[in-house]
Amino acid sequence: MLKNYWYAVEFGHVVGTQPRHVVLMGQQLVLWRDASGAIQAQSDICIHRGGSLAGGKVRNGCLECPYHGWQFDSDGHCTKIPANREGVPIPRKARIDTYPCVERYGYVFVFLGDLPAEERPAMPRIDELDQVPTASAEGFRAITGEFAWNANYERVLENAVDIAHAPFVHAGSFGNPDSPVVEDYEVDEIRDGSQVIGNVSTVHLDPPTPSGVWKVISKRSTERPPIKTRTGIYFPNLTMLEVNLPLGTMRIFTAVVPISATQSISKWTMMRSFFTGKWADKDSRRRTDKIFLEDQPTVEGQRPELVPVDLSAELHVKSDSNQIAYRRWRQAAMDRGWGMSDLESGDGPHSLVRVVASPARRENTDLANAWVLKEMESDAALRERRALDQEGTR
Repeated sequence: MLKNYWYAVEFGHVVGTQPRHVVLMGQQLVLWRDASGAIQAQSDICIHRGGSLAGGKVRNGCLECPYHGWQFDSDGHCTKIPANREGVPIPRKARIDTYPCVERYGYVFVFLGDLPAEERPAMPRIDELDQVPTASAEGFRAITGEFAWNANYERVLENAVDIAHAPFVHAGSFGNPDSPVVEDYEVDEIRDGSQVIGNVSTVHLDPPTPSGVWKVISKRSTERPPIKTRTGIYFPNLTMLEVNLPLGTMRIFTAVVPISATQSISKWTMMRSFFTGKWADKDSRRRTDKIFLEDQPTVEGQRPELVPVDLSAELHVKSDSNQIAYRRWRQAAMDRGWGMSDLESGDGPHSLVRVVASPARRENTDLANAWVLKEMESDAALRERRALDQEGTR
């Protein structure tokens, strides 16, 4: 997992004033809307007795713990301890981590890291969508859904931009087993100023023999020209597939949410510029789910379960350019010290909970030690500490 990036973690339309639990690579988070309608993202773990704040309520503009009623404001400060007598001061350490949060493109983006605003990588920018809380684009109809994987999110991400697998894995839908050759293509960087915030590629795929409703429609023409297809990754966890069909354009945007090292959830938004009536939603949903179901056994069967850190650990060919570009971006982030170990992420039974440090931990150095939950270490720091521990036992 990487810290200091904007992760798409949930659909905006499902978050209301009732706290909602979200897990991001073992990190327990809670989302809730304040009185202004803005979504807040905070650590879900109450620092008093470890209660899940997602099981509580939003009261007086604060998140109330269901265990003892402690209330935390949108900055994470505890504002009320009901068991205390009047006049008793609230402890300095009575605070939880609060993470920057933005609602855009129909998703909730959470910045999981402690960088100040001016140093943070830019948010994903999707030119095909309007920058509004709900997913929209003129002339398109959108539907949303979810798909659960017993697979690491990076395997799911790479599968989404893998062009060469379509003729084999998707032969029953849009893949053409009679035309497996992948044309040479370029990986174009998506930039925000000097920052690379994503990659996108364009290829032309030969369509398979049409079936079902598509077969009826295609009788109007015997021509089957190559289909212009675009695919890409918006770092760190959003993918895009655009297929330009004779009828119009279909786009699928997917936030691949890492739950744990071997579990993830795809929260997808499918948009179409054809059959824009509500009557076609059921068929669009069925076709989108079918794509994921075709991918599932292959992705969940990959070994090793985690994408190797070493680029040479798996063999690559020209058609893997999308995946190679992603791995090089990931390596650059890890070289900056932003890699986080899965071993102490709070996923599973641990006696010590560690959380990704929020910006507040760096904003005031006087409060550096005023935190109950320990900061999650980077890969490099964890390896160094373990080496010192082993040296001390010799």
